[in-house]
Amino acid sequence: MASSFSQDPDHPPEDRSPVRGGGLSDGWVSAAPGACRGWSSGPQELPRKGICIMTQMHLSLTSNEPTSIAVKAVVHAEYPDLRKHNNCMASHLTPAIYAKLVDKATPNGYTLDLAIQTGVDNPGHPFIKTVGMVAGDEESYEVFADLLDPIIKERHNGYNPNTMKHPTDLDSSKIHSGNFDPRYVLSSRPPPACTRAERREVERVVVDALAGLKDDLAGKYYSLTVMTDAEQQQLIDDHFLFDKPVSPLLTCSGMARDWPDARGIWHNNEKTFLVWVNEEDHTRVISMEKGGNMKRVFERFCNGLKEVERLIQERGWEFMWNEKLGYILTCPSNLGTGLRAGVHVKLPLMSRDPRLSKILDNLRLQKRGTGGVDTAAVGGTYDISNLDRLGLSEVPLVQTVIDGVNYLIECEKRLEKGQGHQGAPPHPTNYSRPSQINGK
Repeated sequence: MASSFSQDPDHPPEDRSPVRGGGLSDGWVSAAPGACRGWSSGPQELPRKGICIMTQMHLSLTSNEPTSIAVKAVVHAEYPDLRKHNNCMASHLTPAIYAKLVDKATPNGYTLDLAIQTGVDNPGHPFIKTVGMVAGDEESYEVFADLLDPIIKERHNGYNPNTMKHPTDLDSSKIHSGNFDPRYVLSSRPPPACTRAERREVERVVVDALAGLKDDLAGKYYSLTVMTDAEQQQLIDDHFLFDKPVSPLLTCSGMARDWPDARGIWHNNEKTFLVWVNEEDHTRVISMEKGGNMKRVFERFCNGLKEVERLIQERGWEFMWNEKLGYILTCPSNLGTGLRAGVHVKLPLMSRDPRLSKILDNLRLQKRGTGGVDTAAVGGTYDISNLDRLGLSEVPLVQTVIDGVNYLIECEKRLEKGQGHQGAPPHPTNYSRPSQINGK
């Protein structure tokens, strides 16, 4: 059994930009956790002190009717054909919203068409409903709010960024029952717009900060551009090395630009705490280990994440965060905690139950193959992780995974005894939703 935390995401993020705010931005927990917080290595953001872990058309009163009609015709001519698309962007981008936003741009020059290109080029996904849109910079979430707000509400279980606040909690002592049956759990993990110069500056700042980690977190950085063949093979053998993105979801948003320039991997000497630099986000923090001790993995994740943040702040940088959206990341699916707490668990009998997907929905969990979001399960072994990111803090999200995986293991044990599993799955722990703003 394996478990992990990752602030990144389940859904392939689509590139990210430096984040300002306070808090960490990327990270995973796994007995392998991992999470993505923070900076974005996406398409074209101007330099700034910050790290990321994204009009109505006015016509003059003197405009005559033919002019008005001509402008509208141009707008409709640019509206993308989304009739066969199945992603969140396509569900919410109406001709009226497109006309309102198409001529807008963020201060860095990021436009609506750049933001939605990945969703236009990728109509759907075989296993999940993707977001279909990215934020090229922090200001994207304000400039394109008419489209991003309803996307966020759909993706994050009704979370309304205009009326709700996102909580943060990295107190691992609050986790209980976080040690899975090792017969079923293999491992555990909790959780696009920059220039070349900006990406290289991100690498410089992060690597300099990571050099300050001590004791069980002390380790070494391996740059993809200068690593030796022996180092590369060792990282492959350890399953640490990430590849150049090939998924259209990622390449259409610009995440493979200049590969492998300014990309690399850092890990501690024990190989239980990792930081990926400029992969899908500026940073992705991963805590992991074999076996089912999810609580220990999450504890390492929390401690390591806090220490990385402290070291980055000492150098005059910080992760992008705000009280409405939490950690700001390029893919709206990862807003909030950016945390993915994943567990590799063997469920060969449960995998035959046609109700499994519904059971996971009720538990606020999701499944995929152990090879990543684009893979199917093999032999009934799944990567089970939290469905939510935004609106709940890290602790309840991890606890939801622990409670849900323990329930699935108990169901598998009953099936092994020929008893069958009975009754609806328990609802996730009843944590309160975040407080609303201004008492609304």
